[in-house]
Amino acid sequence: MGNVGKRNSRELAANGARPLEEGSSGAGLHTQLYEAIMREDCSAIRALLQSHPINQPLTILASSTSSGATHNALWLSPLKQMQSVVPIHLAAEYRKAQSLHCLLEHGADPEVRDSRGLTTLHLMLLHWPITSTERTKPGNRIQRLLADIQKDAVTCLRILCEHGAQVNAQVDDGHKYSSLHLAIRYGTYPVLSILAQNGAQVNVINESSMTPLHMAAGILNEEMMETLIACGANVNCTVPSTGNTALQLAVCTASSKAGRVLAAGLSCIRLLLSHGAKVNAQDHNGQTAIHEACFAGREAVISLLLEFEAKVNILTRNGESPIHMYLQRSCNVRDKALLAKLLYRSYPLRLTNNQGILPAGITLPEFHSLRESLIKLSQKPLSLEDICKRNIRNIYGERHKQYVGQLLPGKMCSSVYGHDDLARLLK
Repeated sequence: MGNVGKRNSRELAANGARPLEEGSSGAGLHTQLYEAIMREDCSAIRALLQSHPINQPLTILASSTSSGATHNALWLSPLKQMQSVVPIHLAAEYRKAQSLHCLLEHGADPEVRDSRGLTTLHLMLLHWPITSTERTKPGNRIQRLLADIQKDAVTCLRILCEHGAQVNAQVDDGHKYSSLHLAIRYGTYPVLSILAQNGAQVNVINESSMTPLHMAAGILNEEMMETLIACGANVNCTVPSTGNTALQLAVCTASSKAGRVLAAGLSCIRLLLSHGAKVNAQDHNGQTAIHEACFAGREAVISLLLEFEAKVNILTRNGESPIHMYLQRSCNVRDKALLAKLLYRSYPLRLTNNQGILPAGITLPEFHSLRESLIKLSQKPLSLEDICKRNIRNIYGERHKQYVGQLLPGKMCSSVYGHDDLARLLK
C-alpha cells in the first residue's frame, strides 16, 4: 500500500525481489532509486533522477518467489536471476501513489511498454488488488486493510488518468485487449466507471471483435454489466464472426451445466432484456436466445425469455424451431411439463428441419409412443378457438397475464394460459 509505513531494502527483499547489490555505481543507483520509489521518498527520487534516465529500466535480482508475493510473481520469473522494471511500472504495480505522481511530474512516460506489450495502465489493472470474499464484521482490521489497499489503487489510477494515460491503448499481443477488456478479464470492477469517465470507449472491440459487455455477459458478471450499460454500452451490438449479442452469450452461459448447478444468470439476462436487448435477435445461423435455452432445457431461462415475448415459432436457417432444439436431447424429452408448456405456444408445430429430419431425442426407442403422438399433433389443424388462444398468448405473453385476466372472464383466461390437455397427451 502506498501510505503504510516505510520499508528498508531488507524488508523489500523478503517480498520476493531485491535490487542488485552495490557492485558498481550503476547497480548502486538502481538500488537507491528502487528503495526510494518503494518508500515513497519523493526528495530522494528527484535527486536520483538527475543521474538516472526516468524511463530507463532498473535491474533487480529475482529471488525465489514465495506464495505470498503474488504481485512479484506476475513480473518476476523464478527461472531468471535478473529482471528489469521501468520506475513508473514499479510505482504503479505496488500502488505507490506519491512515487507515481512524482515520476509523472518529472516526465515519466505512462505509455512505455514492458516486454509483453503492457503499458503502465495495463500493468496496474493486472495487479489490481482483489478484495476478500469472506464475510468480515464491519470495522474488522482485515476489512479496513483491504479498503486501504483499494483506495491506494484507485488513487493511482486517477493519477495516471490525470496525467494523460491512454485509456484506449490496446495490449500489444494477440488479444488486443483495451483497458476495459482487461478490467473485465481480471475482475477489476471498481475501475470501469473511472475509465469510462476518462474517455474509455465502452463499445471498443478486441481481436475477437468482442466488446467489454460481451465479455461481462459471457461470464455473467452483473455488476460489470450494470456499470457498462450505465456508461453507454450497446446491448444489441453483435460479434461480427458469429452474430451473437450479449443476451445470447449470457443465455448460453446461464444454460450451461455450471449455470444450472449454480442457478446463475437469470438476473443478468433480465438486466439485458430490461435495457432493450432484442430477445428475438438471430445470429449468423438464425438461432435466437430461445433456441439456445430450449436446447439446454433450463426451465427458468426459457420462462424468462418467454416472459419477454421470445418467439417460439422462429426458425433457424436450417429450419429448426425452438421445440425442435428442445427435443434434440433425451433429458429434455423426459420433462413433460416443460414440453407441454412449449407445445402449447407452438403453432404451426414444426418437428423437422429443412431436410425433414426429426430431433434426435424423440427418435430413441423409449419415446416411440410420444413420437407418434407429436407427429399426429403436428399434422392436426387447430380449431379457430385454439388459434386465437395461441395468438393471445404470443402477443401478451406471461408478463401481461394479469392484464389479460382483467379483460377476459376467469374460465376463458384459464383456458388461454392452461395446457392440461397437452400434459395428459404426453403422459
